[in-house]
Amino acid sequence: MRIAKRLGRILAVAASALVATSQLSNAQIVLPADANTTCAISQAEFNSWFQTGSATANGIVDHADSLAFVPTSDCSFYKWSAQMFLWLTSPAPTKYGPGSHVFNSPVFYDVMPRDPQTHQRTLRPNAPGKSKTLSVSISQLGPQGKPVVFDKTGTMFTIVRPEVGPSGKPLIRNKAGAPIEIERTQIAPGGKPTFLDKSGQAIDLSPTRRGNLRLMDRSGRPIELLPTRVSINGKLFFRDSQGNLVEIEQGQADNSVLMAQNSSLVYYAMQVNDVFAYFHSGQQNGAIKPPFTKFPTRATELDKIKAFALAHGKTFPDANALAVEVKSAWIEMTPDLDASKYVTMTATVPTYKKESSTLWVPESTKEVQLALVGMHVVGSTAGHPEMIWATFEHVSNTPNDQYVYLDRTNAVKTAPRTTTGTWLFSASGASGPSESRRIILSDSKIMAVAGAEIGPSNIIRQNAWGTLLGNNNAAVNNTRVISVNKSVIDKLVGDDVRRNYIMIGATWTKDGAPPSDDQDFDAPSNHLGTSTLANTTMETFDQMSNCFSCHRGNMLGTAGSRGLSHIYGELKPLLP
Repeated sequence: MRIAKRLGRILAVAASALVATSQLSNAQIVLPADANTTCAISQAEFNSWFQTGSATANGIVDHADSLAFVPTSDCSFYKWSAQMFLWLTSPAPTKYGPGSHVFNSPVFYDVMPRDPQTHQRTLRPNAPGKSKTLSVSISQLGPQGKPVVFDKTGTMFTIVRPEVGPSGKPLIRNKAGAPIEIERTQIAPGGKPTFLDKSGQAIDLSPTRRGNLRLMDRSGRPIELLPTRVSINGKLFFRDSQGNLVEIEQGQADNSVLMAQNSSLVYYAMQVNDVFAYFHSGQQNGAIKPPFTKFPTRATELDKIKAFALAHGKTFPDANALAVEVKSAWIEMTPDLDASKYVTMTATVPTYKKESSTLWVPESTKEVQLALVGMHVVGSTAGHPEMIWATFEHVSNTPNDQYVYLDRTNAVKTAPRTTTGTWLFSASGASGPSESRRIILSDSKIMAVAGAEIGPSNIIRQNAWGTLLGNNNAAVNNTRVISVNKSVIDKLVGDDVRRNYIMIGATWTKDGAPPSDDQDFDAPSNHLGTSTLANTTMETFDQMSNCFSCHRGNMLGTAGSRGLSHIYGELKPLLP
């Protein structure tokens, strides 16, 4: 009997040790301990962010007063970003109404997916007992409303994607005009590409006047390829509108589907706050006069929005937050994840029938608990109608590539790439660079791209804190972001779940001017802050870009996903 009891205790201890080891093996981003403190938040200032006047575990944080925003340095923008994230992920205060978190309270409205017929979006108010509906794909388009790619230097080029067949492989038209799937490509003598079908036979093609072969997009328009440099598993070269050749390294996340290492799909949500919703509605139906040409930043502008809302029986509990737009990424909460380490919510997500390793078809929906893995926080402030664009990720998402920072003596240090351990979006020891996308959403079906199977990619965060490694300001910029992250995490109390999230960076423009068309991120530009900013859960495959690479032009947004806000021009007014 004693032996049995003793054995039971040993087994219990062993089981506890295994659990502890499992939890400890979960890798996470570690902030360098010797980084210089160049963007610190005092304890008094941090306490003032909390509704109670002192930091409490998972306590309610007030929004930053965007109307009174007076930046004295880049640090001011980072502090604004950090406070807004803590506010959004706070428990919903009573004055907001029911909801697990601020982003899930009646102060925010869900931006519904684009209607396939009208190409418009609607706003759905949060309400008690109403489950959010999330999608596996989030459209990211360029300034002309088309997908874009980026070359090695970060220069953006607009493209259209090839038409794909049932198995996800590209289609090409033969001499008779029939679409044929390209199984593989080989280079013939003289450098001319030959496209082969499933049987291994060369596809009989009609040459164009210029002697180039043509792929067709979904609308039947031709996509030009350089005939001497085409490889299914190698690099593609596209022609831009001037006839220049562009070597493609990363593609934009349009219609890409991302899967975590635990095989959970990534789901996306978009939301706007009450000020944004009523500002948009008043603008669209002509009730706010004169019409604004930019997002609200001043008291006189906010007063007009408040008056319009009040005329329809609506008041804003926190109007000084100004206009806020939120985009978030989620994965399904599975037994291998520790729920206490994640902001969670319940939502309805699609389910799929796994027809093959390359094709899943929509089957039904299910209600699940989701874990937050990424969030874009975008908002207007005094003096900045272009909005401040900040992004946050869970510490266990993705390993960082090599980066530089300043230590306490102002010496430049290099933090090496570290991929060992269990990451959500990378296998332990992945050598990098980040793999290209493997999965797309096509007509509601999940399909593998040519030469791949449906499954997770190994992702590495290429620009750890939103600045290119070769940028002259990389060490300074990185140190500021590291410093504000450390300041926030150190001051959050106890088991506050928000300690498990980090800010990757934030960007804005000089004096609030419209974002420039400058794509050379190392050259003088009006893109300030972290100028190569991407979230690995949302811009997974185009990390060499910046928010303003695509969000530019009209300072509000126009139809066709153009302008500063890609949803503004597509939204139906909240009120008639």
